[in-house]
Parts: sequence; C-alpha cells; structure tokens
Amino acid sequence: MSSTRFGLAGATLALLLTVSVGCSAGEGVDVDGGNGTAAGGVLNAAIGGEPDQLDPHKTSAYYSFQVLENVFDTLVEPDANLAMQPSLATEWTTSDDQLTWTFTLREGVKFSDGTPLTADDVVYSYNRIIDEKLNTAYKFGTVKSVAASNPTTVVITLNAPTPNLLANLGGFKGVAIVQKANVESEEIITKPIGSGPFALSGYTSGDNIQLVRNDNYWGERPKLDGVRFTFVSDPTVALQNLRGNEVQWTDNLPPQQVPALLDGDEPTVQSVPSTDYWYLALNQGRKPYDDVNVRRAIAFALDREAITKAAKFGLATVNQTAIPQNSAFHYEYAPYSHDVNQARQLLDQAGVSDLTMDLMVTSEYPETVTAAQVIASQLAGIGVNVKIRTLDFAQWLDEQGNGNFDSFMLGWLGNIDPDEFYYAQHHSGGTFNFHKYNNPAVDQLLDRARTETDQGARKQQYEQVAKQIVDDASYIYLYNPDVAQGWSKQVSGYQVRTDRAIRFRDVALTR
Repeated sequence: MSSTRFGLAGATLALLLTVSVGCSAGEGVDVDGGNGTAAGGVLNAAIGGEPDQLDPHKTSAYYSFQVLENVFDTLVEPDANLAMQPSLATEWTTSDDQLTWTFTLREGVKFSDGTPLTADDVVYSYNRIIDEKLNTAYKFGTVKSVAASNPTTVVITLNAPTPNLLANLGGFKGVAIVQKANVESEEIITKPIGSGPFALSGYTSGDNIQLVRNDNYWGERPKLDGVRFTFVSDPTVALQNLRGNEVQWTDNLPPQQVPALLDGDEPTVQSVPSTDYWYLALNQGRKPYDDVNVRRAIAFALDREAITKAAKFGLATVNQTAIPQNSAFHYEYAPYSHDVNQARQLLDQAGVSDLTMDLMVTSEYPETVTAAQVIASQLAGIGVNVKIRTLDFAQWLDEQGNGNFDSFMLGWLGNIDPDEFYYAQHHSGGTFNFHKYNNPAVDQLLDRARTETDQGARKQQYEQVAKQIVDDASYIYLYNPDVAQGWSKQVSGYQVRTDRAIRFRDVALTR
C-alpha cells in the first residue's frame, strides 16, 4: 500500500496505497509545543483489553500487538505513509528475475538480554512460521528457502515474483524476529525477548504489562524509562483515567464523545483514516448459511449507515468492499441497498423461514456489541431471530477457531498490501478462513495477484476478487473506521498512525 525506493537493483516496489495521515512522514505530534523539559518517566497507557499471549508468531489479537510493537523488530517497517523503510535490514537487492532477495543486516544488533541478533535468527524466525504453519505463514507462500550466507546477510529465494514481499516481511510484528532460546523455553508467551526499543519487565495478568527501556537497542535510545499498559475495557473509565492523569495515553475512547474531544484542548485527541475494515461473517460450514441466497438476504437486510452511526458515531466510512476509499486499490462496488423486500424474496428462494442465528461478538471490542444490537433489530424485519452471544476475546478466538458460530462480527486491522485484505480470509486454504468460504475462481485470482508484477493488471485482479467476494457475501462488509487516540499535555513526540501501530520509542513526558 505504499512505495519503497532505495535505488537498489530490482528493489523498487509500487504497492500503491496512498493514505492521508494528518502529519507528513517522520513528523511527530509535539503536544506541548516544545515547552517544558522532557526526560525519562514511565508512560501509562490504557488499552481496551488483555493480550491473549505475547508470542508474535502465534497471536492474532490487536491488544497483543499494541505491546509487541514496542518489543520486537522486523527486517523492514512501514513509515507514517506505509512506505517500507530499513529496520533490522539496512539495504536489500533483488536479482534480475526477481526470485532472489538479499538483505544486509545492521551490525551489532542485540536482543534485549544482550545476546547477538544475526542472520541465523532471521532464518529461524521465518522457518518457524513456515514449518509450523503459524498465523502469518500465508505471507511466505512464494518463499522457496531462507538462508544465512554470513552473520549479516539473509538470502530469500522465491518460486515466483512477489511484489508485496517487503510488506509481508515488515507490515506488522506478526513476522518479528524472535530468539530461539526464548521460543524453546516457551517463555515467549509471557516473557518475550526482542530487539525493539523496550523490553518486558513485568506482567500482572488481568491488570497490566510493564516495559522498560531496552538499553541494548540498536537505534536511538527511547526517552521514556518505560511504558505501563493497563487493561481498561470500559472506554468511559479510560477517558476518566486520562483526564485524571492516571494514564497519559489511550486509544479506548467512547466513540460518542470523540467528535467533541477532537475540538477540545485537554486531553489532545486526534483521528486519522485507517486501513481497517469491519464485517459480518456467516459460517458457510453450517446450513443454511452455505446458501448464497441466505447470505445475500442478510446483506440486503442491513442498513450499514445505521450500524455505522450506532457503532462509530460518524468516525467511519460505510464501505461494501474491504479496501478503503483512500487506497489506489479501492474498488467502488455497492450492490446491497437496504432492501427488506429483496431480502425476504431471497430467503423465500432458499426455502428459509423463522431462522434463529447465533451472532458472536466480544466485550473487548465494544463496537461489536453495539453493532450487534442494531443488526439484530434489522434482521428481525426479515424473520431472522438473532441471538447475541457476548464473549471475552480469548473465548471468542477459541469459538471462532473451532467453528462454533453461526455468525460473528469483527475487524481486520493494520492492513497494508491488498493481499492482506483478502488472501488469508477468503482463499480456501487461508489461515483465517474460519467461515469456510470456497470459490475456486477466487483462489485462482488470489494466487495470481500476489505474484503479478504489473501493477495495473494486479489492480484489475483485486477488483475481480473484491467483486466476487461481495457477490458471494463471503464477508458482509460494513465500514472502514477512523483511528482515534488521546493523550495528555505531558506527552510529546507521539504520532497517530493509519495502520494503528502504537510506537512509543520517540515519545517523551514533560516534567
């Protein structure tokens, strides 16, 4: 979703997502205008829920990645405009046939425990994901081999050109470089060791996670002494804590209050468009949701404007496809008007009446609970009785993984390349295809698009993918939300990012 230009042979990619983030690349938001002395201190941050675990290769929870963003590194990383920049790798080259990528690592990088990080750690991390078929294994679908030719050189050999390889290797910390001993001891689940700007120093389950500055960090040392992540599920309480200076940062703001907060002075609240999407999924492994007419009926019965207004209070854009409007890959397609009569006709064609539908949501994402109530009211109008099942997120993940649902609502956060919006969710072999969607034509398009080097052709292929997924109602897309975050006047150097990456390495607290 961005472009990378380093003047290296074959290393220029055009991933084509342009996003307005409210600040130019590299700029932080100096909240206090430069007044006061910033030095040290612990930043207290309120997040909406507790991580399910802290192994970056195994978790899929956003609350985990809020913490892990500050603990781990990747070979490359997205800047504020989502262009891939050096991180652990300082440069890279590609062969003329685009099948061999050679990455040069920084010298002298250490994990937070002082042990060296070398090319062998990169090889171990990637092979672990591939061999164990972990959450991000789909990002390595074209990788033939990963090898270390010396301690500072990693060679990745592909079986097909992969235009989004940099995004795959650096888009988020799910592909972080981990320490083998930390994995084998299983301490990575609660005591991860990374090479990022902060290191984990304490974890009180149900309450908080503490990070301290990593004095072995290869980059500029953080100004903060540490960060304390407190789990605050109630947005009203999180805002109260921010106003009372019990915390100095939160992204768990009451959505109905955000519009007024954006116009206020204390605390500072900023909002930018995101690359996220929120959706309703129906379990096609269960009847009658295996019938496309049933899924389309539900899609026609929904009033997305009303759902979005209730859940986000104007801080979102209705969209019937996944990729947001500010992307060059956005495909304008909205076949489902709010049409109750059409919905009833489709249910009649499917021979379905008096349907009771389980709708699984999670209290740790309150907007799903709010939206579910509106969805239930709307579907009652076509004779579908929705039973809302509200779980904590750990239970929700278990039920999703075991296929124990009729339907669920959730979002995908921090997407960069178009492949991330579709492949893992809608390919028949996709890691996150829990709703059992299977369309061979979509599989073929997704396989082709991820290796297509002509960007015009690639865009057309993803438009075909988007149209077919919407026509099949594989996901029933609802909206693209904005990112809204707030912090106190003590905080300087923080930047709201469109990919929701929570980076505190450049943050300072005034005294």
